[in-house]
This record gives sequence, C-alpha cells and structure tokens, in this order.
Amino acid sequence: MDYKFRNLLGAPYKGGSVAMTGDTLLSPVGNRVSQIDLVKSTSSTLPYELGSHVRTLCVSPDGVFLFAVDETGRALVINRKHNALLHHFSFKNVVRTARFSPDGKYIAVGVGRLVQVWHRPGLAKSTNPLELHRTYGHCHADIVSLDWSDDSCWLVAGSKDLTVRVWSLHSIDTYLPPTLTGHKESPIGVYFTTKNIRESAELLGKNVPHLYTLSKDGALFAWHYAKDKVADKDDAEQSRTYFGGHWSLVDKYYFNQRGSKMTSCTVHKGVGILAVGFSRGLFELLQLPDLTTVHTLSIGHDAIDSMCFNDSGEWVVVGSANLGQMLVWEWRSETYVLKQQGHAYDITSLDFSQDGSMIVTGSTDAKVKLWTVANGFCFVTFSDHTAPVTATSFVPSGHAVVSASLDGTVRAFDLIRYRNFRTLTSPKPVQFTSVGVDPSGDIIVAGSKDTFEIFVWSLKTGKLLDILAAHEGPVVMTKFAPGSSILASASWDATVRTWDVFNSKGNVDVLQHNHDVLAVAWHPDGKHLASSTLDGQIYYWNAVDADIEFVIHGRRDIAGGRSKYDRRAAGNSSSGRAFTSLAFSADGSFLLAGGSSKYVCVYDVREQVMLRRFQISHNKALDGVLDQLNSKYMTDAGPLTDIRDVNSDDDEDDETARRLPGDVSYQSQGSATTRCVSLSPTGRTWAAATPGGVLLYGLDSTMTFDPTDLAEDITPAAVLQSMNVGAYLRALLIAVRLGDGDLIQQVLLCTPPTMLPSVVATLPSSAIVPIIQSLGDIMNSGTPHIEHVIAWLQQVCTRHALVLQDMSHQVGPALRGIHKALNQVRDDVGGLCESNIYSLRYLISSK
Repeated sequence: MDYKFRNLLGAPYKGGSVAMTGDTLLSPVGNRVSQIDLVKSTSSTLPYELGSHVRTLCVSPDGVFLFAVDETGRALVINRKHNALLHHFSFKNVVRTARFSPDGKYIAVGVGRLVQVWHRPGLAKSTNPLELHRTYGHCHADIVSLDWSDDSCWLVAGSKDLTVRVWSLHSIDTYLPPTLTGHKESPIGVYFTTKNIRESAELLGKNVPHLYTLSKDGALFAWHYAKDKVADKDDAEQSRTYFGGHWSLVDKYYFNQRGSKMTSCTVHKGVGILAVGFSRGLFELLQLPDLTTVHTLSIGHDAIDSMCFNDSGEWVVVGSANLGQMLVWEWRSETYVLKQQGHAYDITSLDFSQDGSMIVTGSTDAKVKLWTVANGFCFVTFSDHTAPVTATSFVPSGHAVVSASLDGTVRAFDLIRYRNFRTLTSPKPVQFTSVGVDPSGDIIVAGSKDTFEIFVWSLKTGKLLDILAAHEGPVVMTKFAPGSSILASASWDATVRTWDVFNSKGNVDVLQHNHDVLAVAWHPDGKHLASSTLDGQIYYWNAVDADIEFVIHGRRDIAGGRSKYDRRAAGNSSSGRAFTSLAFSADGSFLLAGGSSKYVCVYDVREQVMLRRFQISHNKALDGVLDQLNSKYMTDAGPLTDIRDVNSDDDEDDETARRLPGDVSYQSQGSATTRCVSLSPTGRTWAAATPGGVLLYGLDSTMTFDPTDLAEDITPAAVLQSMNVGAYLRALLIAVRLGDGDLIQQVLLCTPPTMLPSVVATLPSSAIVPIIQSLGDIMNSGTPHIEHVIAWLQQVCTRHALVLQDMSHQVGPALRGIHKALNQVRDDVGGLCESNIYSLRYLISSK
C-alpha cells in the first residue's frame, strides 16, 4: 500500500504566473506546480502542495531553485535538480510578483506595498534558508511588477498607486529613490533595457531608453536616464549606474485596442522582443526599440493572464485562465509547440485501458479526453456530445471507448481513426447516467436517469436489442461481471439487480438495501460484488446466493472537512457523507472507495478494515478541506466568500465588474470531493477524478530493493577498469546496476562500433530502458557523436524490438526526444548544405 502521488492530469490553467527554464514550462495547477518538458513531451506535477491556489512563480537563472507563492502569501522554496523541498515560508500578505536577480544571488518579492529582497538559499545547511537583505517602502498601494538591472544592483517596481520607483540593492548615501509618474492606470510591467537595446536606439536615431513601463490602458512609456554630474566610481557591491542624475520621459506608445485592456506583458531582453496580451484574447509581439509589430495572434475572446519567453526567445508562452488553456507559440515559424487544454468543468468519470497505459475521462463540459499515463498528455479530444458526459469506459479490446451523456446518446469512438463511429440512442429521449461494456465488447448497456430503464445495444450493428425495466429510481451504475454475462445495476430505489443479458432470463436477483445505492463494483472472481449506499456503508454480497457476507461501516472513515454551508462541526456532520465510486484491485485483496469527502479510503476485503486513507487535496480554497471554519467569515447573508464587493480594488476587468447581482459564475472555488475512482489492471496505479483534475497515485518505485544486485565489485571503479581491459559489456551492466546515468553514457560513447553487435545481442531486457534513456540524454545534450548514437539505436531496435514494444510507455518519452533531436540535426545540416551548395559542388569537382 505504498502508493505515492505521481501526477495530475486534466487540471486546467486557472491563473497565476508561468515560467520557463530551459525546455521546461512551469505553470500553476490549483495549489500545485506542473512541469512540462517541451522537448521530451512529458508532463509531471511536483508532489508538494501549497495552502491555496498558486499565484506567483519564479525560477532562478540556473533553473535550480523554484519559488512558488500562493494567494495567501505562503511560499515554498524547491530545489528542482534534486526535487527537494527546502523551506516553507509565509509573507503574511499578498504576493503579486517575485523575480530572481540576473546573478541568481537575490530574489525580490512584492509583499503588499513593500518590496523585500532576500538572499537565495545556499548549499550549506541552515535552519532558515531565506535571509532578508533589505526592505523597501514608499509605495502607497500593492506592488504588481518588478525587474532587475543587468548588473543586479538596481531594482524597479510598479505599484497600483500609478507610480514606478527605482531602488538600489545596497544603500547609497544621499540617494533618494525617484518616483516616475504619468500612467493613468496601474503599471503591469516595468523593464530595464539592455546594452543591445540602447545601442540599437542610437543607430536608429532615437532617444536612448533605459526603462520601459507598461500600464493597463495600453500605454508604453520609455524613460531615459541622464547624468547630472560625474558619477562616483562603482564600489565592490553597488554600481552607480542610476545615481547622480535624473529620469525623463522620452517616448510614448499606445496600443489602440478598442474595448480591451492590456492584461499581461513580458520582454526578452536578449532578442529585444516585447509581448503584450489583452483582455479580448489578442497578443502582439513588437521589436524593441523601434516598436514595430512582428506578429499578432488571437487565441479566443478571453483575457490573456500570463506570458513569458523561453531562454532563447523563440517561444512565447501564453496562458488564459477563462479558457483554461496554455499554449506555446514559436513566433518565427508561426507554429504551435504546445497547445494543452484541460476539462473546463468537473471530471465526472474515468477508466483505465486494459494495459494501464491510457485513461479516458468524461466531464460536464461535454467532452471526452484520452490521456497517456506515462507522459501525462492528452492526445485526443472528442467533442461530439452536446450535454455533460456522465460515464466512460474502454472496450476490452482497447480499440474503442464508449461514453454516456445527458444528451440521450451513447457514443463509441474509434481509437485508430479517432472518430465517432457509432451513436446509440433510445426510442424516446432519455438521459443516460451510466454505461457498461460486456467482456466480449459486443454488448453496450446504459442506465437512464428519468425512465429508470436499462437499454441494451449491439456495438457492431448499433441496434437496440432489449430494454430492461424493473428499477423504480434512476440507474446510477451498470457493471458486467468479469468473464461473465451477468450485469449488475445500482439504483436510487435501494436495490442492486443482477441480469443475465445473453440468456434473456431478465432479472436474476434483487439485492435489497436500506438506503439509496450509489455505486457497485464486481470482485475479480465474478462471484462477489460490493455496493455503497447513501448512509456511508459498503455491502459485500455473494452474487451467486444473493446473500450479504459483511458490511463495512464507512461513514466515520469518509467523514472529514466542513463545508462553508454546514451548521455543524466536521466531527458531527457525517450525514451526507457517502461513497459514490468503488473499485477492486486486480487480485481482489483490497477495495478503493471515494465519494463526497476529501478522503479516498482503502479497505482490506478479508479483514474488513481500513488500510489507509488518502486526502485528495490540502487546498484551503476548496470547500470541505478545513475541519474548522473561522466564524468571522460567516455573515447573516451567508459565507463572506459568496458576497462580492463591487467596490473592491481587485484585478478584474470591466466585463467582470458588469456582471449582474446574483451571478455566481465568477466563483472558481469547488469542493474537495471524488467523483470517480479507478484502479489500473496492473495494480501499480490508481486514479481519482476530483475538481482539480485526475490524481494519479503509483507504487513508489524508489523503495524497491533488489539484494541480488549487491556485490563488492559493483563500483564505479569497476566500470572504468572493465573498459580499460575491453570488457565493455561488463562495464555497461555494472553501470546500469549502479543506476549512474553519467557512467552509462560514458560506456556507451567509449564502446567501439565494431563491438556493438556482440554487446547489444547479449544485453538483458532489464537493461534496455536505461540504455535508451541514456541515448536520449546524449542526443539532447548536443553531442557531436551522432553517428555513434544512431548505430547504438539501430542495434538496440533491431535486436530488442519486442522488448521495446512491451515497454513502450517507459521508453516512449526518450524515443520522442531522440526523434526531435535527429530532426533538428537534419534541419541544421540540410540548411547548411543548401546555403553552401555551390561550394560543395566545387569541392566535389576539384577532387
């Protein structure tokens, strides 16, 4: 039961700053941080949670340290290289912006109306990794934007009081921080210019800008700094670049976007590109300093909330919270590098494929999405339904998925051609709430919400075969027994009915309960089933004899968390807590149960005890997470969070402010509940559908221990010694058993090409995955030994093709990275040859 958090799928982008470091995109998803490797096409989520939604992200220039702050001012300092949490910290105020200095030694944080500069965490052990260097005041409203000068000695900040101030990192006698005014709305971006931009302005005959400021009304101001006297020499700590002179406004530029305001901006100082986003979904790229438009693109009609460039300036990241979309745009070639969009609303159902490599999800946004478990990406979206999707399931062959919806259809989607190849309907309009597929994949059943009937179709012909009518309430779940034609249906009429669909015997048995039945699951032996009821109990039935073997009283197990509408404490409000989804393990030894609570419970079937309880979220912004509520947030009109203050000075656009009274669509707060749980057929992964996305939990592979790999001669020195005597196979196997990636790469590059066939032919299957991953790392590092790596790949793919096919989910990301690297090499070599074609012809003819 050593399941650990593994990943988060389907979580839409809901606001907050984004960051790029190298080829990795960092974006907030709820109270977690997601990492997307754009080269290897993999997505992962850090296992650390903040207390509320993440609002601010910033990464050190070397990409090692990640600084994440939530809406309440609580921060985490994470070492990305070692995936280690270094420090918890609370700023005790709202943090709207944070920025590392270019030299990586300091981090500036806008804490309310103050700017605090902290020393970056060092490598030495310390009880307090963050040490405050200096605090700056003078502002009369919250700080919304920050930037550092190139020498990391000067800091500029924009505030909601419509002013911009420039401070020195270290104190300078007689220095008074200047206040730059003129903006009519709060500045959302302030940026020091670089030497390249200033030199370009001189060549163009323009006034040299030293600072750019941008405000919400679409105004861009260029500021010039002029020395009034001969400046003092720079000391060892503080430069005198902006001391002893005055600032002047030398240029103004207005973005004429009628009806929209500027909502985000970013600058890549190396390339000299400015990107601005507007409230109507339009973003524009401009070349600095002449401010000529390079590119304009619209991604919709919703505001762009966050933007950033990658290190090279070729990719621009655009995030829209209302769309729940994050895209990466390569502006030179005008192509998408990444376009990911999660479910817009709550996920209602999920199911694993037979090999556990894919997950299908359905949502109230009427979409069905397919996800790859290994890389965390959605690879296809079906939008054929016109109403919320209530149930999804894989066909046992794995070549299709079926989904039921409230639009009165059950649709089957082909996973080869990615299309809707069958639509199953009823004689009269009904709303379907459940779907089931028989073990052969030929029969599809669906339960209705309004007519209380079960419809049976043939998937091949699409014809309606039968209508099973016996329930007196909505049919919430239909499940076939493993390897059998027996169907179990759960209904709100407090019964579970079993049916023999193929023999046309109709209703076989009626399993009577005392309360409404919410979920049902078959034991893998096909002779037992479990059902959960509205009173929080789980019944374990012998389906053959229709007898109850035992009852698990789970109301107290699932109880926890107090809703803001509850009038009782969390310990006394277990009423209404019930399990709405059940799933057995592959061997039937334990039962997974989730429902209307922040907990997912795991029960031992034989001992009838709870083994473990997982809390799906610690996000205090979700309803039902806290066990105790603060009474000051309760008013006579209801919870204070439901009462919107139209006069509040918040970051809202005019469209939001014009919403009618009573419109609660602006509230993004959900509740900590589990709509569906599913366990992978392999038993190593289970998933839970929550308002924040699909939580994946897997067995902790780092805890596995193989004593047979231990020996006194398994050392790095043994690897080098084996290579010196020409025993490259032994050296490679020792490096693999040590798990040292650098050693594996060294052996791969040192192995002579003539010995590759013999070495690869005798490799065990367990060594194939780390070797492929090491070859991928070599290719992505820009190695000149491309031919040698290709020779390794050719031998491995030829000799171990079946092993690669069976382990496709493990080697897939590495192979995709190798493919992208080879395409890049082909493009580079092709472009070089094309530009030098005449020189090549001359060299060939001269021979």
